[in-house]
Amino acid sequence: MELTGAEILVESLKKEGVHTLFGYPGGVVLSVYDVLFHSDIRHVLVRHEQGAVHAADGYARASGEVGVALVTSGPGATNTVTGLATAYMDSVPIVVFSGQVPTNLIGNDAFQEADIVGITRPCTKHNFLVKDVRDLARIIKEAFYLARSGRPGPVLVDLPKDVIVGRTEYVYPDAAKMRGYNPTYEGHIGQIKKALKALQESRQPVIYAGGGVVLSNASRDLTEFARQLRVPVTATLMGLGCFPGSDPLFLGMLGMHGTYRANMAVTHCDFLLAVGARFDDRVTGKLDEFAPGARIVHVDIDPTSISKNVRVDIPIVGDVKNVVKKMLGLVQAEEWKDWGANLAPWNEQILAWRDHHKMAYDQGPDVIKPQFVVEKLWEVTRGDCIVATEVGQNQMWAAQYFTLDQPRCWLTSGGLGTMGYGFPAALGAQAAFPDRVVIDIAGDGSIQMNIQELATAVQYRLPVKIAVLNNGFLGMVRQWQELFFEKRYSHTRMEFAPDFVKLAEAYGALGLRAERPEEVVAVIRAALAHPGPVIMDFRVDPEQGVYPMVPAGAPISKMLLV
Repeated sequence: MELTGAEILVESLKKEGVHTLFGYPGGVVLSVYDVLFHSDIRHVLVRHEQGAVHAADGYARASGEVGVALVTSGPGATNTVTGLATAYMDSVPIVVFSGQVPTNLIGNDAFQEADIVGITRPCTKHNFLVKDVRDLARIIKEAFYLARSGRPGPVLVDLPKDVIVGRTEYVYPDAAKMRGYNPTYEGHIGQIKKALKALQESRQPVIYAGGGVVLSNASRDLTEFARQLRVPVTATLMGLGCFPGSDPLFLGMLGMHGTYRANMAVTHCDFLLAVGARFDDRVTGKLDEFAPGARIVHVDIDPTSISKNVRVDIPIVGDVKNVVKKMLGLVQAEEWKDWGANLAPWNEQILAWRDHHKMAYDQGPDVIKPQFVVEKLWEVTRGDCIVATEVGQNQMWAAQYFTLDQPRCWLTSGGLGTMGYGFPAALGAQAAFPDRVVIDIAGDGSIQMNIQELATAVQYRLPVKIAVLNNGFLGMVRQWQELFFEKRYSHTRMEFAPDFVKLAEAYGALGLRAERPEEVVAVIRAALAHPGPVIMDFRVDPEQGVYPMVPAGAPISKMLLV
């Protein structure tokens, strides 16, 4: 059957099981939009291309499926770069289709031409410029295969206008075959046994779990493994939810704003099992004082991540789920039956660290503390929701005070730290799960970066609840100025923020405000009862800080606890 490039694209998306597409039309992709007009694929018209890519990203993180975005050429394509870089840093599987000028005009500075393939090469897992319509179906198959296989990541497909309108015989490949691309899924059994022998010899072990546990759907196996052996677990920002936050073995988050007990446990452990984590500098602090006495095992599907930042004693290349399953099977042997009892002194030491410094704040009668808002959001929802965050203090308070017991319920920009990520990502998650409660925890600065997507939420009845922790500052930068620049708050005060209640109403959403602690719960309940999108404007303490905090470049054991 002969089809146009536009028809091939839409038919191929159906073959890949795509139900929802986030996009913004323009001149060179009009033929695709014309085909979409008669398609049963749901297209969500965003208000900015950055929002489209973040929404596809949020859809992917929440659902485990590949998120898809479609944009036009030139500025439409370049507006996707931040979203692609965000997904790349966090290994999120998305495919972005961009329009391009006709192939005979590429390189001629044609109207709305940009070298998006060149621009996105450093921030995509792979990208394609389709030069011939006869290659289109194969390239789409390869793009989805690359996005979801191995270490997941974003893939861009650039579509010149003449390819979109060209015609060819349509045959969609059953499988993608790419020479030189062969991800290793099976962890080497010899290395796995060596790692378990090192664990058996330890008396102060810690499991350090990252976002790779979520991506490989290994949470259940890792939880069973840790519980059976009584090994304490800490998580990166990206790994939150991969192990139940309410479990007594959970130490909380590790690193710059991690808990006292997590940072102390890793500093004093004699064995560290790093699973799907990449030793980010916000986790390790000063490298030569990170887990200095530990034998380190690193499990990762990406061999280039191993020993990249931290010396590893036992590398295991493979899919996290596959490796953890093998480990779990091996520790069923009789010799492991009572091994966890050996860890009683270690777990008692961790309890002592927990009691030495518990996460706490002082909620007085007058000013709302941001931590109080986050705790009440958890209490009212009982944690049964998907939480997205922006970046900064709001993100860290959410990580510290919203207990996550399930994977794929936590959407945050961990690697790139993208302000403006949370709200469009929440829209993507809501599109994937229309019946679930989705909350975006935001700051008054970050929410303004993509606030225009409130129109998208209203148009498509995506009832995301936005909790703005409004302190009138770019809070995290202000905190650094307070600690390291003698309170010279240079250009971090947001003196002319909008009235968020009126702003919500202007878009057709509901706006609510709380100015005193006793109003917080009522506002949350009213927001959850409303069937549409809501902005909750919480006027919080303007100079509240995020603690514990490890100063940049310091060891993680040297925390500011005030």
